[in-house]
Amino acid sequence: MNSKNYFVHPSSFVDDNVKIGEGTKIWHFCHIMSRARIGKNCKIGQNVFIDRDVRIGNNVKIQNNVSVYRGVTLEDNVFCGPSMVFTNVMNPRSAYPRDINEYGETLVKKGATIGANATIVCGTTLGKSAFIGAGTVVTKDVPDYALVYGN
Repeated sequence: MNSKNYFVHPSSFVDDNVKIGEGTKIWHFCHIMSRARIGKNCKIGQNVFIDRDVRIGNNVKIQNNVSVYRGVTLEDNVFCGPSMVFTNVMNPRSAYPRDINEYGETLVKKGATIGANATIVCGTTLGKSAFIGAGTVVTKDVPDYALVYGN
């Protein structure tokens, strides 16, 4: 990790080889895995999981109970509402070994907002400053500045 100009609550666990930007706050019961990169002035709510190799920009706010899986990139100023969900495979199976190349890429562009309990299916791009309403299921790309709600 870099010099400690950020806050990590004692109940959270940060693996080795993680970069956390200045001014970032990581709250209760989080787990940040190896090779994750978190920008400056981010707010990571309680019970958040950030997988290995995830990239998170500056000024990102991730509310409580969110998992940011491998293959997800959050650009600057993204808001992830409480309990929203990212997926990273199209055909999840418990007894099926995964190759890292099977993970779908998800890009959330600068300034996008994802409402509470929304689901973002892997392989999608959410455009710049797009707004995804609470509970929405996103299965295809969303254009810049679009408002999307429902299913």
